[in-house]
Amino acid sequence: MNRTKPPPAAAPAKPPPAKPVSGAGRSGAPKPQGVSKPQGVSKSQGTPRSQGTKPGGATSASPAERRLSGIAISEGVAIGAVFGAVEPEIEPPRRRIQAADIEAERSRLDAAITQSKKQLVKLRARLDMLPEESQAEIAPLIDAYLQMLGPSRLTRTMRQRIEEGLVAAETAVHDTGDAMAAAITAMADEDGKGGEQRASARRHADEVREISRRLIRNLTRQPFRSFTALPAGAVLVCEYLRPADVALLDPARLAAVAADEGGADGHTAIMLRALGVPAVLGVADLTAAAPPGTLAVVDGGKGEVILNPTPATLAEARRAVTGFARQRQQWARLKRLPAITTDNQAVELQANLELPAELPLIAQAGAAGIGLLRSEFLFMNRERMPNEDQQAEIYRGIIEAMGGDPVTIRVLDWSGEKEIDALVAEGLVPDLPPVNPALSVRGLRLLLRQPELFETQLAAILRAANAGPVRVLLPMVTTIGELRRAREVFERVVRRLRRRGERLPEPLPPLGIMIETPAAALSADALALEADFFAIGSNDLTMYTLAVDRGEAIVASLYDPLHPAVLRLMQFAIEAALLLRKPVSVCGELAANPKFTPLLLGLGLRSFSMNSSAVPRVKQAVRGVSAEACARFARRVMEQNDSSLIDELLSEFAEANE
Repeated sequence: MNRTKPPPAAAPAKPPPAKPVSGAGRSGAPKPQGVSKPQGVSKSQGTPRSQGTKPGGATSASPAERRLSGIAISEGVAIGAVFGAVEPEIEPPRRRIQAADIEAERSRLDAAITQSKKQLVKLRARLDMLPEESQAEIAPLIDAYLQMLGPSRLTRTMRQRIEEGLVAAETAVHDTGDAMAAAITAMADEDGKGGEQRASARRHADEVREISRRLIRNLTRQPFRSFTALPAGAVLVCEYLRPADVALLDPARLAAVAADEGGADGHTAIMLRALGVPAVLGVADLTAAAPPGTLAVVDGGKGEVILNPTPATLAEARRAVTGFARQRQQWARLKRLPAITTDNQAVELQANLELPAELPLIAQAGAAGIGLLRSEFLFMNRERMPNEDQQAEIYRGIIEAMGGDPVTIRVLDWSGEKEIDALVAEGLVPDLPPVNPALSVRGLRLLLRQPELFETQLAAILRAANAGPVRVLLPMVTTIGELRRAREVFERVVRRLRRRGERLPEPLPPLGIMIETPAAALSADALALEADFFAIGSNDLTMYTLAVDRGEAIVASLYDPLHPAVLRLMQFAIEAALLLRKPVSVCGELAANPKFTPLLLGLGLRSFSMNSSAVPRVKQAVRGVSAEACARFARRVMEQNDSSLIDELLSEFAEANE
C-alpha cells in the first residue's frame, strides 16, 4: 500500500475532557453524553450513526455494542471517548517537465529535503517532554530519517528520476519511494528466513515511505496530522499511525491507541510499547465503525476494541483496569526478585535486542543481560559498510548501558531477503537475492567467504568487550569445519589487535554457536567439543525441521514448535551441552511463552533469552514451579508423539500450578 497517499481519517471531535481510564490503574469511565457531533467525517469512515436505528425508522436508546479484533501491541485496558486525528489527503499530481526545468525541480527537491531535516531536528528536540524510555526509542529512528535525507541511495535516485525521467520533484519522490519500498517488501515476503529478518525489512520499507510522505507534503505544502486538540483521557483512533506521529503523543493525556493498520514488529509498535499506553493495531474497518465521540474499550493484551460497550461490558472493563494495575505492581516487584524455582534452581532470564532503542525496555523488564544482540541494525540504511571504529563505538555504548550484565553479540546474519545496500554496493553479496535465501549463502557461510567483513566485526567486538562481559555468537553453523574456520579467524584477529597494541579483555569473550538447523542439533555432541556455548534458535530450528516458513500463509498452520521432532532435536542439543558442562540457552518464541517454561526447565535449560516484555511473565512462571517437578513433566512430554497431546499436557500443567 502506498503510504505517501494515506487514506483520510476522521476530523477531530471536541468532547469535554474525560477522566482517563487505562491499565495504569486509573478508574471511572468518561461519560459519552455531551460529546459534540463529529464534523467533516471522511467517506472512508462511512456515515456516523446517530444513536442506532431500528427497523421502520425508530431510533434505539443507544447503539449496539460491537467488538473488533486486531493485533495486541501494548498491554493494558483503557476506557475513553474516541478521538480521530485528521490527516488531509495527499495526491501529488503526475507532472512531466522540460529539460530546461530540471535545475528548478532539483532546487525544489533540495528545499524540501532541507525543510524536512529542520522538522525532524525540531521533533527530536521535543523528545525531552516524553518519558526517558520513549526518548531512547524515538531518537535513533529520527536519526535514521535524517541519515536517509542525506547523500543516500534514496535521495540520489530521486534526483536521477528528475534528470532522466523528466518528471517534477513530487513525482520523482513518489515513484522512487514506492519502488524502493515495494522492492524491500517483496524481498521480505519471499521464501527464506522469517522472523526478525522479515520484520527488519518491513521496518526499512516503512522508513522509506515515511521520508517520501514528508518530502511530498513539503513539496506540495500540505499540512501534517495534528494532535494538539487531543483531549485528556481520549482513545486515539486513526487509519494509520506513523512513528513520527507517536513522537508527538503525550502519554499522560492519552488513554489508548487503536488503528486500522499496523503490525506487531514495526517501529510504531515498538514506540507505543515504550510509551506504555494500551494499544491495538491492525483493527480492520475501525475508523469506519468508530466516529469521534464513540465510547470505546481498548484491551491491548487481547488485541480487542469494544465500541459502545454495554453496562455489563463496562463493569468488566473497569475490573480489568484494576486487575491489570495490580498485575503491573506485581511485575514491578518481580523485577527486584531473583528468577529462581521453588526448589532453589537459579534461572537466567535475558532479553533479545534488535535495535539500541530497545535498551530502556530491557531495563524496565529486569532482564539479566542481553542474550541475543542482532547486529544487523549496524549495516542497514547505509551506503557504506560501518568500519571497525564505528562498530566498536556502538557495541561499547550498548555494553556500558547494561551496567555489567552480560551481552551476547551475534555477528552479521545476512540472508538474501535482507535489504542491506552497503553489502551489495561493495560487492560482498550478489545484487539479486538467491532463489531460496534460507538454503543459500547466509550467516556464517557469508562471513567465511568474506573474511575482511568478518574480521572487522570481530575486531570491533573484541575492542568493545573491555567495557563489560561479552560473548560472540555465530549464526547458521552446520558443520564442525565451519566452527573451526571461524575460530581460526577469531584467533587471527586477536593476534592482530595485540600486535597493534590494543587492550583486550582477559579472558577473551567466549565463542558460541546458534543451534538452528537439524544438522547442528544432530551433531551437537561433536560441536560441543569445539564451541564455548550453545544458543538454540527455536524459530529457525522449527522452520528448517518442518520445512515450513510461518510467513507463508498457505503452510503457516504447519509451523509447530511443539512438534515431537523439534523437541527431540532440542533435547539432544541440550543434553550434549550439559554433558560437557557448556552453557546452553534458548532464544525465540518458545523462550518467551510462560506456557512452555516448565517443559524447557524440565529439559535442563537454565538460560532463556526473549523479547523484553515477556521477561516478567516468564519469571513469574519460573518462581511458581519446582525444577524437579518440571523434569518429571518433561519426561512425560517427551514420550508423546502428537503435538496436540503435548499442548494439552502443557495447559494441564499450567492450570495445576496457577
